[in-house]
Amino acid sequence: MDETDITLAQIRDTSRLIGPYIVPTPVHSWRSPEIARLLEPGTEVTVKLELLQHTGTFKVRGALSQMLRLSPEDLKAGVTAVSAGNHAIAVAYVASMLGVSAKVVMIKTANPARLAAARSHGAEILLAEDGAAAFAMAEELVAREGRAFVHPFEGPNVTLGTATVGLELLEQGSALDAVLVAIGGGGLASGVATAVKLLCPSCRVYGIEPAGAAGMHRSFAAGAPQKLDKVATIADSLAPPLTLPYSFGVCRERIDELVIVEDDDLRRAMALIFHSLKLAVEPACAAAVAALTGPLRSVLAGKRVGLIFCGSNIDLATFSAHVRSVLQ
Repeated sequence: MDETDITLAQIRDTSRLIGPYIVPTPVHSWRSPEIARLLEPGTEVTVKLELLQHTGTFKVRGALSQMLRLSPEDLKAGVTAVSAGNHAIAVAYVASMLGVSAKVVMIKTANPARLAAARSHGAEILLAEDGAAAFAMAEELVAREGRAFVHPFEGPNVTLGTATVGLELLEQGSALDAVLVAIGGGGLASGVATAVKLLCPSCRVYGIEPAGAAGMHRSFAAGAPQKLDKVATIADSLAPPLTLPYSFGVCRERIDELVIVEDDDLRRAMALIFHSLKLAVEPACAAAVAALTGPLRSVLAGKRVGLIFCGSNIDLATFSAHVRSVLQ
């Protein structure tokens, strides 16, 4: 299956497949003096509150889409995954629900709260020095123990799972002129963009990427997936060390434009979301807001804009430190 093979019928089938295990997260029409002051007159904002999903992020959808399609033999052998945090929590959660053994490789710099959350669902956590080492450890688990690898962002089953976010957004809310979605490896963005373009081809899709981990920008410019020599961003959920062929191909096909935001833009957006909506979000979740109130403000003036609020897995101390740094 390539990026042109996914159909709306397949997305709806996936929605039915994972439906018993997920929350159909709500949408919210964001109207407040705080956001109005930062936008051009007439701009309407609809927020898809995927941060209210089980495990606090969209990741459970991709994990379910992959794991529910595994054979009984694969499930018996167990699963493994690589993650800085959110995907690990999602895989551990789904494995617990399905009664499956999970060994998850996490980066040693992962937020302790995310490590604790993954362990709380019963997964065995292995720590790796960096992303490359983590993937190598997971490959060894696949070879030695026969575990199925549940990828954090690559492959049609991931895209089908995350496409259900876009499907819900357009079916729950009014018509949209543009959708803004955070992009790292492209797992979320590929699915959201696919669903949006199938349901509303005229709706523009923007992928929002942190400056310190602009792997998709580099890949678009090169015309092929690229590796990053280093990543340096507070949005660790958007900082994989590489892009991969399937998710890259879908994103290149379906996303109209990539937009870069800086870490301080993310921090200011986190503060705005907290003051206006009373939500404490992780940096990746603030990416769409950072772009809307920054580089896309005039571009989307007077438009109907949908934002994906993708996750909220952040501890209070880290959240407070980020917000205080831009409010001083």
